[in-house]
Amino acid sequence: MTTQKNDTGVVENADQNRFELALKDDDIAAAYYRIDENGNLVMTHTEVPFEYSGQGIGTRLATGTFDLIRASGRKAVLKCSFMGRFYASHRDYDDIVVG
Repeated sequence: MTTQKNDTGVVENADQNRFELALKDDDIAAAYYRIDENGNLVMTHTEVPFEYSGQGIGTRLATGTFDLIRASGRKAVLKCSFMGRFYASHRDYDDIVVG
C-alpha cells in the first residue's frame, strides 16, 4: 500500500517498510524503517542514489518522512545516522522523535 500524504512528494510504501521520493526514470530515494514493540517507526537506513548527491534530495526525503510520521500520529526512533543528523538541526520535530 502506497499513500501520498504531503506536498514534498514523499510517500509511505508500508508494504516495503519505507518512505519513498520518486526521482528521474525509475530511481527513488528511500528511508527504511521497522516497527518496534511500541508501534514506533525505527528509522534504520536512508538511501539516495549517488548521482543525486548534493541536490537536497536527502533533506527533502527526511522532511517528507518526518511530516508523514507526524501526520499519522506515530513516533520515530532514529537509528539511521542520516536521519539523526537531520534531526539534530531540525529540532522542530521533537514531538515525534523518541528514544
